[in-house]
Amino acid sequence: MQISELARQSGVSAKTIRYYESVGLLAAPARDTNNYRDYHPAALERLRFIVSARSLGFAVAAIRALLVARDAGAAPCERVLDALDAQLSTLDRRIADLVALREDLRHLRIEGAQRPRDQGESGQCVCSLVTAYRESGAVASEHQEGDDG
Repeated sequence: MQISELARQSGVSAKTIRYYESVGLLAAPARDTNNYRDYHPAALERLRFIVSARSLGFAVAAIRALLVARDAGAAPCERVLDALDAQLSTLDRRIADLVALREDLRHLRIEGAQRPRDQGESGQCVCSLVTAYRESGAVASEHQEGDDG
């Protein structure tokens, strides 16, 4: 099947399919005489596994390890359980970080409500709380924007 059909059946864009090929999660398919990709029907099952694992937060490297084991003929069930345990640990850490961030924000909001709304001469306005928080090294390093964990 061509990439457009694989994309339609899997719900994954052709660009994502090509990415999974480039990182070795999907084998490069055979090429038709017109140089179009020609995927084996088994690629659909593999792609569905990859998409499901990604939706559970598995890293590409973890998915690759599971697929390598499966491709070698081993049942990767124990590895899947280990990967699930790792995801649960990561999620627990992220939840704890988010709870801590919420508390920090709540504290800053309460303190900020008592400060002037413009910098004035003192430099102790609400905005200075954000700068002071970041400079203090408070939990900020745990909550950097764009951190995937």
